[in-house]
Amino acid sequence: MAKDGRSLIAIGFISIAILFLIYARIGNAEITPNAVESVIRLGTAFYVMLLLALGAIAFGFYQYQKFKVEKNQNDVFSIIAQVTWSSKSRKIFIVTSIGYGIFFALTSGILVYQPDVIFSQNYGVTIPSAQIDPCCGEIGYVPKFFFYMTEHVGMLVIPINLILQITVSCLVGLNASIAVNAFSILRKGAGMGSVAAATGLFIACPTCAGTFLSIFVSASSALAFTIAVTQIQTLLIAVTIPLLVATPMIMSKKIKSSGWSCKIN
Repeated sequence: MAKDGRSLIAIGFISIAILFLIYARIGNAEITPNAVESVIRLGTAFYVMLLLALGAIAFGFYQYQKFKVEKNQNDVFSIIAQVTWSSKSRKIFIVTSIGYGIFFALTSGILVYQPDVIFSQNYGVTIPSAQIDPCCGEIGYVPKFFFYMTEHVGMLVIPINLILQITVSCLVGLNASIAVNAFSILRKGAGMGSVAAATGLFIACPTCAGTFLSIFVSASSALAFTIAVTQIQTLLIAVTIPLLVATPMIMSKKIKSSGWSCKIN
């Protein structure tokens, strides 16, 4: 396996695609009462494999960044890797990514607060508890994972939205890390990185509807409403990804043209 991490990244993405395709085929099949337990176990295995695939992608990107730093070349990706390699940059990336991830969860319906609903009474669940809804739905939207933390607070995890949350949060963290470091290199152009991060934040903000509007929905339809808004959110969040991907590349080209790459050593 290549030391630059690209193989791990490819394996991770391919594994996720295969997981989605396999589960979409199996999860939409007719389920008999005797097969319910097996399908639930399949849903659990799906999330375990999904987390392993995401871990492989994350470690692959780390290896790729390290490879680019060691090569000390002058291409776009090498400059991005070098600008974000310091401990300061990593701290900015981690803090911003986690902070944005929490914001995303609070405003998108992943973290659900329903003060007018008592989960144990309305849904017949134990508090705290976790459940997997293995069937049925469109590809990427099943299996759904429910975590009831208190009588009024829970989590609704949908595979495609989990991936989007991680992706957008990491990209916002990357933009923030580059923006802070580039400010001292290109005072005029560095603002573009922070603008992109802020833009990503506000593009994602329409998903706030999932949390705020659910307050005005009756208890009987609250869960269905949350799921519907979460599916709309998928498209809204996906729109921000090209911007967050393009901005670091634009910034790195400006840094390169400034001659900073000659001062790396």
